[in-house]
Amino acid sequence: MTERKPPGLPFESWVDRQIREAAERGAFADLPGAGKPLSGEGAPYDEMWWVKEKMRREGVSYLPPSLVLRKEADEEYAAALRARTEDEVRRRVAALNDRLRRAVLDGVSGPTVSLAQYDVDDAVREWRAGG
Repeated sequence: MTERKPPGLPFESWVDRQIREAAERGAFADLPGAGKPLSGEGAPYDEMWWVKEKMRREGVSYLPPSLVLRKEADEEYAAALRARTEDEVRRRVAALNDRLRRAVLDGVSGPTVSLAQYDVDDAVREWRAGG
């Protein structure tokens, strides 16, 4: 839109006219999401909604690395308990322990969290018991 607001015309009237004319031309007809509810409709107001939405779309985590590692370790341990074979449980828990060991040696930024390694035999017993 390159047209400037004419002098003496109230700003709101000028904007309303621009929107109306664009709608009449069909400028809004094929916008993505047309006819669908806005995301977050009915959710409590959050002034950082757009930052969180952008980070979600970009796949960016807003957790400190130490908390991300703890979360991923918990998820990986749970996945190991859903393994099909005992060998797979042992392999997955051993790989997880290697990752935790490297993280402790290299240092992880963020708040201190327990990065204790998992006992492979305990994991196998838990797997045998049904997780």
